[in-house]
Amino acid sequence: MITDPLPRSGRRRGEYDKSDALVTMPLPPAEAVQAATRALADSMQAGELAPARAAAAELVAILATFYNVAMPAVRVLGVRPHRTVAGVCTYQLFGDYTPSTQRIRVWMRTAVREQVSSPKAMLNTLLHEFCHHLDCTRLGCRESFHTRGFFTRIDHLYHHALATPPERRRPLHWTKRGSVWAIDWQRSRALRAPG
Repeated sequence: MITDPLPRSGRRRGEYDKSDALVTMPLPPAEAVQAATRALADSMQAGELAPARAAAAELVAILATFYNVAMPAVRVLGVRPHRTVAGVCTYQLFGDYTPSTQRIRVWMRTAVREQVSSPKAMLNTLLHEFCHHLDCTRLGCRESFHTRGFFTRIDHLYHHALATPPERRRPLHWTKRGSVWAIDWQRSRALRAPG
């Protein structure tokens, strides 16, 4: 994961800084969100879009209700849009959020092999796009930048949804790369949460 570069203009810079500083958020009741997460994983087993779409919408509805925001439209689609060059996948889209329509789209099948993605990848994508919705509707961050705070909020919600025990969580370790920040996965995997 790589952050967006720091904007130069004042309003956009203020929004970026606000998002970057916000590393925690209230979490919904564990039982409901974790049950919906399990239902999403179960719905993907047959590889059919309709059950996955219904389960994804149910999870998002629980989150939207808890955060007191409008329910975004949720679409679960098939094979990820992608680009290949000389037989190598150089780009693929896991999901997106459109602020003007408040619509989340996630793709359930991998780009090249067209296999059903892992439930954890689908969950992470769905939560990522929902956090864009939260930024735009609740936090007043119209641009919804990819900041360290943005990714950290997703990480908290993701592990909450999966019921990851605190002792098994690993903090995200960031390293500066030019004008952006990137997660140092080697260090993040090596570090254990305090406890």
